[in-house]
Amino acid sequence: MQRAWQRLYAWLDERLQLANLVEFMGKKYVPVHRHSIWYYFGGVSLFLFLIQVVTGILLLLYYKGSEQLAFESIQFISSKVSFGWLIRSIHSWSANLFILAVLVHMFSVFFERSYRAPRELTWMTGMVMFFLALGFGFSGYLLPWNELAFFATKVGTDIAGVIPVVGKPLMIFLRGGEDVTGATLSRFFGFHVAVLPGIFTVALGIHLLLVQRQGMSEPLHVAALPANGRKTMPFFPNFLLRDLLLWLIVLNLLAILAVFFPWELGKKADLFASAPSGIRPEWYFLFMFQTLKFIPARIGFIDGEVLGVFVFSLAGLLWLLIPFWDRRSARGERNRALSYAGLCAVMYIIAFTILGWVL
Repeated sequence: MQRAWQRLYAWLDERLQLANLVEFMGKKYVPVHRHSIWYYFGGVSLFLFLIQVVTGILLLLYYKGSEQLAFESIQFISSKVSFGWLIRSIHSWSANLFILAVLVHMFSVFFERSYRAPRELTWMTGMVMFFLALGFGFSGYLLPWNELAFFATKVGTDIAGVIPVVGKPLMIFLRGGEDVTGATLSRFFGFHVAVLPGIFTVALGIHLLLVQRQGMSEPLHVAALPANGRKTMPFFPNFLLRDLLLWLIVLNLLAILAVFFPWELGKKADLFASAPSGIRPEWYFLFMFQTLKFIPARIGFIDGEVLGVFVFSLAGLLWLLIPFWDRRSARGERNRALSYAGLCAVMYIIAFTILGWVL
């Protein structure tokens, strides 16, 4: 058996020059310090995205993206297709874990100041993928065409519509018309399975290329040490095997969630029914949704909802461009004020997410 594997490797190596790839990977080293655990969340995010792709393709074999058949096709997948309910549950749970892993990865990069030069483009491509991940969640939420998704999408696109100047055209573009209808479903289906994955794949390729070219960033206190005072481990096989072990743990967690907490379908959407009580978006939009609920209808001469959307948009823009205005970190200095601001942001997101879930 071993000789057969050796012959197969030799055959592939002759055609693909695998020895050069293994030699290249063997020369890559990963910094080792007390914060090294955060490096693995990038790999976990990639693994969960790959699960999304595989399960999404399997669901696409049976899903029908039309107002008349969307809900029924999900029912057919869940009840008639062998292991269809499991594939759907894995797809739904992995989507939520994917966004959670990306959030953890993003904040770990922020607190370690890994966006500083020369990694500005790595941060920006990562942020583009984060925004696209939210777009995946928002567009995919409507696809089952159930009651909860229909009204949550209506609320979400209404919020987009309050943006000054571009809000109304943006809302019509998202909905495919004035209201949430079957045209909205078809449009979101196209976004979810074609437009967003295409853009995400390009951004992912650039992001991985930049990480390979620049290596993994070190925290400021580690970067300040002399070269002989820093610890490293080979990327291959040491770091890669640890990464694969964590992937296996995540896969087991995903299987437990999918089997014991299968994703519910609910009732089919009715365009003429009144909105049921308790309508709210997915958890990763919940803190923004709850904040907008707390803002008064009018603040002086400004509409409260417009002000809230503007503040969140400005915060997102500042977060995207942080490598260019955080001058202290760019010079290798500690910026405690920014660390406290990031910690407050994390606490705010957690607190308002819990409030949005409870209230």
